Amino acid sequence: MSQSQLPEFVGVRREDLDKLTDAERKAYVACRINGVGVREQARFSERSPGTVGNLLRRAEKKLDQRGDR
Repeated sequence: MSQSQLPEFVGVRREDLDKLTDAERKAYVACRINGVGVREQARFSERSPGTVGNLLRRAEKKLDQRGDR
């Protein structure tokens, strides 16, 4: 499976990911789709784990507000 198909496989459409900020999208894809831990993503992105957690929370809230659920 190519990466372009991965979001659809996990129930997230590319159009929905495009509505996230760049930071939210990177955190969401890394942690929720690719399975990277929050602390590992925090180290990689040079952010605090709390910031990555907040980015994930905001991304999930935006994705939950999609009209198709």
